[in-house]
Formats: sequence, C-alpha cells, structure tokens
Amino acid sequence: MRKDNEPDPGSNPGHRSNYLIIRPHRGGYRDLFQYGVRGNETSKKKFLERPDDYSISTTSVIDDHRWVIVVSILVRKIIGLLRTPMEYTGLVVDFVLNLLSANGGFFGLVLGFIKAKVVVPERGSVSFVSTIGQLDGRIDLYKGWSFVEQLVCMEDSVSSGSSSGRVEIEPGSRGLVDLCVMASKLAYENAKVVENVVNLHWKMNLVEFLDCWNDYQKQMSTQVFMLTDKEKDADLILISFRGTEPFDADDWGTDFDYSWYEIPNVGKLHMGFIEAMGLGTRDYTPTFDYHLVELRSFKEENHIKNLPEMVERSAYYAVRETLKRLLAEHGNAKFVVTGHSLGGALAILFPTLLVLKDETEMMERLLGVYTFGQPRIGNREIGSFMKAKLNHPVDRYFRVVYCNDLVPRLPYDDKTFLYKHFGACLYYDSFYNETKAEDEPDPNPYGMRFAILARVNAVWELVRGLMMGFIYGPGYKEGWFRILFRIIGLMIPGLSDHCPTDYVNSVRLAPGYDLQMSPL
Repeated sequence: MRKDNEPDPGSNPGHRSNYLIIRPHRGGYRDLFQYGVRGNETSKKKFLERPDDYSISTTSVIDDHRWVIVVSILVRKIIGLLRTPMEYTGLVVDFVLNLLSANGGFFGLVLGFIKAKVVVPERGSVSFVSTIGQLDGRIDLYKGWSFVEQLVCMEDSVSSGSSSGRVEIEPGSRGLVDLCVMASKLAYENAKVVENVVNLHWKMNLVEFLDCWNDYQKQMSTQVFMLTDKEKDADLILISFRGTEPFDADDWGTDFDYSWYEIPNVGKLHMGFIEAMGLGTRDYTPTFDYHLVELRSFKEENHIKNLPEMVERSAYYAVRETLKRLLAEHGNAKFVVTGHSLGGALAILFPTLLVLKDETEMMERLLGVYTFGQPRIGNREIGSFMKAKLNHPVDRYFRVVYCNDLVPRLPYDDKTFLYKHFGACLYYDSFYNETKAEDEPDPNPYGMRFAILARVNAVWELVRGLMMGFIYGPGYKEGWFRILFRIIGLMIPGLSDHCPTDYVNSVRLAPGYDLQMSPL
C-alpha cells in the first residue's frame, strides 16, 4: 500500500478518473469513532481518498450512510490484526491435516511413531492437499452426466479410430456445470495436484498453471489454471480461478473492501478485484486509466513505473494471450470461465474485461461463465452493460448461490455503493432445491431475523452432514474436519455454507436440475 508521505495520485493533473479508495490503516480507532459518530471531516479524509473533483451528490450519500464504511473499516482492521496469526494457523492446519491423511489417520500416525515410520508430507507435492481439499476430498467428475459420458465415449471412439471425437456441449448442461464446480474446487490446489487430477483422473489436458501478480496483496497470489478436454482438436477450453484461501487475511479483506474505480459510461468496478487481475494499483491510480479506459498520454505512460513488468505479470494478460493461442490452435473449441468465491469474482471479471477491450472474436466463442459463491464485483451500471453482452440471445452467465453463504452477499448492497449482482442466480436451499431468481434471498444478511434463522439452519445442516453418507452413499460422507467446520458455522452463520462441499452437492443432488433458462 502507498505510504502516507507519498504523493496523492488524485493530484496528478493528467488523472481524470473517478474512484473511491478506503484506507483503514491511515487512522486509528479514535478517528474511526470521530468519523462514524460525529462525521468529523478530518477523520474522514484519513480513511477516504477521492479525486479533487469528486461529486458533491455522491459525497452526501456516503456521509448519510457512513456506518457501512465504518463497519467495513473496522472489519478490515480486525482482519489486519489477525493476518499473521491466520497465516501461521493455516500453515499448521495444512501440515497437520496432510500429516494425518498421509499416515492413515490419527491411529495410523500413532502407530507410525511407534514403528518410527511416520510419513512427513511435503508442501507442493502431488500428495499435499489444501485445506479446501481436506474439507471435501472428492476429485472425480460425476460419471452420470451426459457431458462426461460423451467425453468417455469420445476417447474410446478416437482410440479405436471409429470417430473424429467431436462433442456437442450444451451451455448449462449438468455435466458441464459439474466440471466447472469441480474445477473451481481444484483451483485451490498446488500445480502438481492440479496436473495429476486433470491429466490422470479427468483424462483431459492441463495447458497452463499460472501464479500471477495481485497488487492488492503485493505478491504472486492470483492463481489460475487452464485445460482443454483433449490435447488436439479440442472442443472445450476451461479457465478456473482460485478463490479465497481460508486462512488468507488479505483474501478476506478484499471481500470487505468497498473501494471502487469508475469506468466512464460503463460503471463502477471493485478496485480490489481489478488489482487481483493485475490491471492497476491504488498506490498510483492512473494505472487503472492505462489498463481500463486508456486515458493515457505519453507523459503518464512514462510515469507509470515498471509498466512492462506489470503487464507481463498480470493474470488478465497472461490468460488472454494463452486463450488466444488455444482458440487459434483449436478452431472448433469454445471456452468457459469458472471460479469459487474470489475466484468467481475474477471469473466474471475476465469476460467483462474482454468486452471492455473489444475482444469481440474471443467473446463470440465464450460458451459460459459459471461462478459459485461469488461476491459482487460492481454496481448496477456494470450489470446493465454486461447483461446485453452475456445473456443475449441465450444465457451464458450462471451464478450459483448455496443457502446462507455469506460471500455472495458482499460487498454490502445499499444506497452508499449500490453494489449489485447481475445475471441469473441459481439459488439452492439446504435441501438442495433449486430456485431461479434475479437475486438470492436476504441480499443483506443483517438483523435479528437472519441471525436466528441462519443458526437454526446451521443446526439442521450439521445434523444433515452427519447423515449424508447414510442417505446418499459413501461418496457424500462428510469427514470429521467438515463436521468441525459445520460446528463453527453455528457461531458464524453463512461461513460453513461457503465451503465448496455444498456447491458440489447442489449440482449433483438437486432434483429436476435444468440450467436451460429463459431470460428473467
């Protein structure tokens, strides 16, 4: 983040964009109290950064609803304090869980100690699984869906020389959505695990595994992988972005960040998600102009430090160039983009950026965008802009939400920021019944009613989790770690529902599943 003594980017004479940056660490708790309770202007300026010509009407709206900003700042301050403890807790949890699984559980580990034959897991190896993978160990695609069946039949036909191997893939087909939700879950794993699952278990072709620059976190933490359904003459290209890491404070901080950048005649986009794509930095806001609206002059371009390096490390540019190459190599292929949580936000942001960059030919070959537990990425104007590009003449954007999942209800949707979802919402309740709607129930989950009902539902989900293996078979049995996470969900409603487990179950267990939707 920019230091306090660095120049204000808004003061740059060539800078004409509109933005709001919320900086929680510039003021103390006393400043937060002064701003929240008294509306103190000096305290406000410590937390909020805007251009000099910021509109008076927008300022008035923010002041009238400043409690939303205060809560956001307070949450991010708390998350910031927990950054180091969360990081070390994650390292310990990952190691212990992998130590247990590598040695056959607790009793196997005890026996290993007795025999001096303990298997020590190696981080980054093909057997080292993420916390998300430990919560839900399923890796295989559901063989019952038509798309997966077609792939298996296609491989058999090609190997016997009886078929060219061409597959018709329907947008919204159950097999395709199952592939997407499993790919979204797989994106949390390291490169060797991803390669093993894609190539050996799914019998597909891993093309790229990328670690790209995230300017919000100031590290190479935007992870994405790309695959094709087969190595030659592919029908499908899949792009999967990694979501929020359970013990990554910066990932969670992104979800609670209300900073935005406005693209003229398009709308406002979440600044943290743009930075995760490597398309700018709030340390010097003209970088957003350069990448998004091209308001650059030769003088500004030279002023942006390390611009070539920024482009080279950007997730957007890296994925776009690989996708261009793959579309050229596989003339009949279409592509899908998917992700869970933060990965879902990046998944829908990617085609949004393609539209902004006038990548018309690439967008014509977009088969669909499938997100799971995705936070809001922008305001109503962004939604209106993209609806015409994505859902006409047929729906190509499907946003899946499970029950009381907290993350799709962030950032807060109110008159201050007007963060809005767009596209069709596929909502699943705790019985895995599907409802097609414009938005999920309780879009702003606050108040006594939600707190009570969410906890009652969490109790039912805990009981259901203990019975899943008996009701649906061993493939749905929940282990002790998943049950523990459901118990935590009793205290923090909506947290347990964000786990990919229930998203996989929703896709596979929903009665009368059909994503072939008419426009809402």
